[in-house]
Amino acid sequence: MSTLTRRQLIGLVVLTLMWGLNWPVMKLSLRELGPLHFRAVTMALGALALALFFRARGVRMLPRGTAEWRDVAVLGLPNILGWHGLSIIGLTQLPAGRAAILGFTMPVWTVLLGVLFYRERLTARLVLATAAVLAAIALLLWDEFARLAGSPAGIVWMQGAALCWALGTIWMRRARLTLPPEALVVWMMAWSAAVIAVLAVALEPPQIWHFSAGVWVSLAWAVLINYGAAQVIWFGLARALPPATSAMSVMAVPLIGTLSAPLIVGEWPRWQDLAAMVCVVVAIGVVLLKRD
Repeated sequence: MSTLTRRQLIGLVVLTLMWGLNWPVMKLSLRELGPLHFRAVTMALGALALALFFRARGVRMLPRGTAEWRDVAVLGLPNILGWHGLSIIGLTQLPAGRAAILGFTMPVWTVLLGVLFYRERLTARLVLATAAVLAAIALLLWDEFARLAGSPAGIVWMQGAALCWALGTIWMRRARLTLPPEALVVWMMAWSAAVIAVLAVALEPPQIWHFSAGVWVSLAWAVLINYGAAQVIWFGLARALPPATSAMSVMAVPLIGTLSAPLIVGEWPRWQDLAAMVCVVVAIGVVLLKRD
C-alpha cells in the first residue's frame, strides 16, 4: 500500500469531516425548508459552482454524442437522483446520526448486489458483513417501532437511498466512460436537480425564503462545502487514495455524523444508535479492509 503524503492525509481528514458533519447540517436546514426544495436549490447551485471550477481548470465539460449523454442520464438515475432524493426524505423522518448510519450501509449493499445480480463470489466476509448490517437495521427498526414518535418509514427511505448508491457504484465500475468524471458528475447533478425541482413544486408548499441565520449558513455549507469543496477534494484524492485508507474514511463518516449531531441540532444518540453504528463500521471494515 502506498504511503499518503501530508497533503493527501490532510485532504482525507478534511473530506471525512465534511461528509460526516453534512448530515446534521442538512437537518438544520430542514427545520425551515422543504426537503425537495433544499435539494433542488443546493444541488443546482453546487453543479454550477463545480462546472465553473472544472472548466477553469481546462476539463472538457460538454458531453459529445449520444453515448456520453446516455451515460449522464443512466448513471445519474441511481447515483444522484436516487441517493440524494431518497436520503433527504429519509433525513426528515430520522435523527441526523441515525440517517448517516443507515445511509452508509451502502458499501455492503454494493458487494451484496454484485453477488446477487453480477455473479460475484459470495464469501464468508460478505456473510458476516451482511449479518452486521441487518443487525444494525433491526436495532434501529426496533427502537423506531418502540417510540411513540418513531418513523420506521424513514429507515425504508434511507435503505432505498443506500441501495441506489450501491447500484450506481456497480454501474459506474462497469461503464466504459469517455466523458471526464468531473463533467459526468456535474451533468448528473444538473439534470437531477431539475427533476427534483419539478417534484418540489408539485409536492411541497411554496417556500417563503425568510430563514434564520443558522439555516442560511447550512444552505451555504451545502452549496460550497458538500457539493463544492468536498467534490473537488475527492476528485483530487480518488486516483491516488489507497483502498484501505478510503475504507477508513467511509467508516468514519457515520461516526462523525452521530457524534456531531448533539452539537449542531441537539439530537443525542440512543444506545441503539451507538450499537448500530458499531455494527455498520464492522460491516464496512469486513467488506473494504482486505487483508494484505
